[in-house]
Amino acid sequence: MSSLWIHPAAILLFGAALLPLIPEKIRKGWLLLIPALVFGRVFTLDHGVFGQVQFAQWTLTFGRVDKLSQVFGYIMSLMAIIGTLYGLHVRRAAEHVAAWTYVAGSIGAIYAGDLITLFLFWELMAFSSVFLIWFRGRRESLAAGYRYLLVHTAGGLSLLAGILLHYGATKSFEFVAFDVNHPTAAVWFITIGFILNAAVPPLHAWLPDAYGEGTFNGSVFLCAFTTKTAVYALCRGVPGLDILVPLGVIMALYGVVYAVLENDSRRLLAYHIISQVGYMVAGVGLGDAGTPVGELAINGACAHAFAHILYKGLLFMGCGTVLHQTGESKFTNLGGLYQKMPWTFLFTLIGGLSISAFPLFSGFVSKSMIVAAGFESHKLWVGFLLMLASAGTFLHTGLKVPYFIWFGKNNCSKETWERAKDPVWNMNAAMAITSFLCIFIGCYTPYLYQMLPFAVDYHPYSAYHVSETMQVLCFTALGFFIFLKKLTPEAKISLDFDLLYRKGGQGVLWLARYPIQWVDTAVGEIYRAGGLIPLMLTSKVVGIFDNKVIDGIVDGVATTVGSIGGKFRALQRGSVQENLTVAFAVAAVAVVALLLIVS
Repeated sequence: MSSLWIHPAAILLFGAALLPLIPEKIRKGWLLLIPALVFGRVFTLDHGVFGQVQFAQWTLTFGRVDKLSQVFGYIMSLMAIIGTLYGLHVRRAAEHVAAWTYVAGSIGAIYAGDLITLFLFWELMAFSSVFLIWFRGRRESLAAGYRYLLVHTAGGLSLLAGILLHYGATKSFEFVAFDVNHPTAAVWFITIGFILNAAVPPLHAWLPDAYGEGTFNGSVFLCAFTTKTAVYALCRGVPGLDILVPLGVIMALYGVVYAVLENDSRRLLAYHIISQVGYMVAGVGLGDAGTPVGELAINGACAHAFAHILYKGLLFMGCGTVLHQTGESKFTNLGGLYQKMPWTFLFTLIGGLSISAFPLFSGFVSKSMIVAAGFESHKLWVGFLLMLASAGTFLHTGLKVPYFIWFGKNNCSKETWERAKDPVWNMNAAMAITSFLCIFIGCYTPYLYQMLPFAVDYHPYSAYHVSETMQVLCFTALGFFIFLKKLTPEAKISLDFDLLYRKGGQGVLWLARYPIQWVDTAVGEIYRAGGLIPLMLTSKVVGIFDNKVIDGIVDGVATTVGSIGGKFRALQRGSVQENLTVAFAVAAVAVVALLLIVS
């Protein structure tokens, strides 16, 4: 490195490597210490370029620190503390190691100054986070984890292809904003890699599939890092890319519709991640460089990512607590739990109000920046459709989740009801801290606004904005109770785009088992009949020829030579004198015969 510079991700990786060796008696202290050190390191980072390493003919930059990377690094490291505190009582060290490695991948990608470093940390996120799904230990979790890994591997390959094409054209791996006005094939491949992690439809079904099957604390980490790291990458790489605006609006509405239909509380929250990230993606698409509207949109995307990590983490902690305490996460198996879990109910309610953009809560001061940018960009349809999606958010997350878990009809079994109670202290502490932050951000806007990449000239607490928001929320609440019977969850599965690759996988398996296997068998039979059998017959004939003819001739010659040799041996007497006499006699006869022939 050009100078000594400690990367925040390196602290996490170091802590994760040593964690299994830490005695269990002091392990909880280690679990709290390492994320606190990471947060402290992020908080004290100076702006600039650090951690440069020369690799072959390229310079890798591990530390590019500016306002954009800092706002994401701040909230990621803060969420590492909260998530670790929430799962502090989990005794399996490997689960903490996977979570910290996952966070390290996210933080490493955020501070990456070149595309190679970005790709390395990007893949580290994918291959470490899958264990947070597998550790739940169910058959469904194993399958969901494999699908998650396959989809993210495909996204990583797209990203790598784009990086290589970009280097071939520019001879540079520097990670800066690309030319979105004239995007090349490289830019499109890189963007596809980004939007797959952002769960943009139709590349989104991995998210509810996997996050709903994660461990109770693993899903708290999952909901915070992958999609928001992708939002950061979009802000850094392709701000102002027009296609992101309609894609973001589609996400916002699509996620709302499926969340309303969902029966599993954590899958509902997972679908709503798609909706909320849609606001951020639309904000990036509106983020034309150098314009006031573009700066407002990028600020809105960053602010909403910051707020979303907190309130979505709080909601996953609340529903994860219900799963951890009762073993159930489906609405049709819950109800009436406010009597048994009052603190969990309160914290989850705060998360629901925050995500619904109630005044004095965090979502109110972040989401509205993107909506305002939509209206100010003269794309009125963007602003109106995002407001519609906001009403849907309150419908399912602000009303449906609290009502059907803590109120409504009690569908709990006797065992579920007996197990239900508020959790251990560390889970309550994590939810309490996050609840405080959700309210604090909503009440004291400078805390968040001063971190944003651009100077903020936005005031959410105008009389018009407050009254408009309250009208939308009140009419949504009225509609919820009017159509309560229609909105009652049912034990059914809603088909999504994952049906394509699920059925597609079954189709490939059928092809492999039957048509392809039949062809393989036929080719093998043809080879056996037309190639192997004649070859064996030829070999047999050659063997017979070798044994009967060649060996016969060789053996006959050998026998003849041996016979002649035997006759010569018979002439030998064993005495040297006798042998010489015979030899001279034969020589004399030969000489006489030769002379007679010559004369």
